[in-house]
Amino acid sequence: MGKSPEELYKERKKRVEDAVQLKTPDRVPFLPTLTFFNAPYSGISCEELMYDYDKLYSAWKKAILDFEPDMYTAFNSTGIGPMLESLDCQWLKWPGHGLPANQSFQFVEKEYMSVEEYDDFLFDPTDFVLRTFMSRAYGALRPLEKLPPLPSLYYTRFLSGTAVFGVPEVAEAFKTLLKTGEEARRMASKSAEFIKEMTLLGFPCQFGGVAYAPFDYIGDFFRGTRGLMLDMYRVPDKVLEACEKLIPYILRGAIGAAKASGIPGVFIPLHKGLDGFMSLDQFKTFYWPTLKKVILALIKEGLRSSVLWEGNCDSRLETIGDIPKGKAVYAFERTDIFRAKEILGSTVCLKGNVPPSLLALGSPSEVKEYCRRLIEKVGKGGGFMLDGASGIPLEAKPENIKAMAESVKEFSPEG
Repeated sequence: MGKSPEELYKERKKRVEDAVQLKTPDRVPFLPTLTFFNAPYSGISCEELMYDYDKLYSAWKKAILDFEPDMYTAFNSTGIGPMLESLDCQWLKWPGHGLPANQSFQFVEKEYMSVEEYDDFLFDPTDFVLRTFMSRAYGALRPLEKLPPLPSLYYTRFLSGTAVFGVPEVAEAFKTLLKTGEEARRMASKSAEFIKEMTLLGFPCQFGGVAYAPFDYIGDFFRGTRGLMLDMYRVPDKVLEACEKLIPYILRGAIGAAKASGIPGVFIPLHKGLDGFMSLDQFKTFYWPTLKKVILALIKEGLRSSVLWEGNCDSRLETIGDIPKGKAVYAFERTDIFRAKEILGSTVCLKGNVPPSLLALGSPSEVKEYCRRLIEKVGKGGGFMLDGASGIPLEAKPENIKAMAESVKEFSPEG
């Protein structure tokens, strides 16, 4: 007689928790990050995946039931097409809006804050985001630049100050926000329904919240890569102050979402602190200190940080191990994961890192052989979970993902 879904849920959850805590689980956990791959796998376009919640739900369910991951990633960051369109989002291109129907969305980096505006952000981050960033990042919210600084509307000034909300274009922007909010609630409701069903079927969700490295927040959304790299030389003190300023905002969002969902995993994708972007000394000055504060604060709240180092960080390995033992996960894209095991294996659980080229172009036997090496070498002594180098790529062959799923059951760590 097979195990019940409740038993499988507890077993999968414990398997992952054991790996995170650097214990030796019953087998290496399989945690494939399945996102846009689910579209062609289920016979729909990426555009349909982003716009049709019912098709999105079915595609996610099919992939999870077929590949049986130990934990899965929810779809609430994929089914965002209607909201992107409603707000006229400037920082993404997505299927049907700048990209063909069968491509995943792509980030478009722009400079939404000038170097002269650091002081405005540092003085009042909320005001800057509301009136300056949002008016530039979303075409439909351009009229928000007309809003006055809200703290200036005290006593009877607030009553007369409400006149700005009657300005037709401002009123229209708020109508758009209302429409987008209603759409977001529909998507969130569908996501919650999905998580509930997957729980009943025995599959835990991997992440309940998302956090960011403060340096990346500034570089991705405000200054852009070029601007921020120059800022490290031109206004280094402003960069450091802005990074510190962002920490409580990042933590409030991540902790609040994780606590509300009851899912203790927090995803932290990293972009600009890798080798090739800055020197090790710059990493130790501008990037790691505030990222470390975010990770430590999440740990203090009883949450599991799952950090994706998107690129090569071979030169950072000795530095990034300075966190409590058995409390976080580091997923590596291009970093030498075998060397990472030697340096970090007694401190942090590693995740990865089957190359996307192998999953898209290789054979199942080649994939299985690569997974065998990872399981035997990186899985030795516990503290390893299997995934693609940066998740499962859109172009991956289904038979190769099946080979990954089979490998964790066929191979065991050395020793």
